[in-house]
Amino acid sequence: MTLHDDATLVLKGYAPEHGTGDGQAELRQAYLDHLALHGDGMWKACEAGHVTASALVIDPEHGRVLLTLHRKLRMWLQMGGHCEPGDATLEAAALREATEESGVPGLTLLPGGPVRLDRHPIPSPCNWHLDVQYAALAPAGAAERISEESLELRWFAYDEVASVADTSVVRLLEATRSRL
Repeated sequence: MTLHDDATLVLKGYAPEHGTGDGQAELRQAYLDHLALHGDGMWKACEAGHVTASALVIDPEHGRVLLTLHRKLRMWLQMGGHCEPGDATLEAAALREATEESGVPGLTLLPGGPVRLDRHPIPSPCNWHLDVQYAALAPAGAAERISEESLELRWFAYDEVASVADTSVVRLLEATRSRL
């Protein structure tokens, strides 16, 4: 099975809560339509946009999340990025990105598949990131280690996230907490 096939299956199985009014069902269909039209829709080279994978690193025991101050965007975000040829699944891509960017070994994805979807524009030639967002649980005693993609890593209490991050990260945290 290819990563494209896996992404299609994951998205077909993604069941956003109805009645939330946040467009998750529409995004799910847009992602599926994109993949149906673009055999290269998983890769950065796809100028119509491409699927990315991210994970919010969360420490429920201490009520906090680890965010990265993204080097290029200069925004506090969850860990994530482009899928790579060695990624067998979207879950593997999200876990790889979270581990690489956080430096935290032993992360595990929250069961149940993706937590949210988020589509956002990026500079040409790529145009769109179609982000499939997971949550990663930090092991006890997790210690972060900054990567070259970050200016800074910092743990934030749940109630601090809205003051530092955009609404996409806030919604991801809310959706994650509802599944804990």
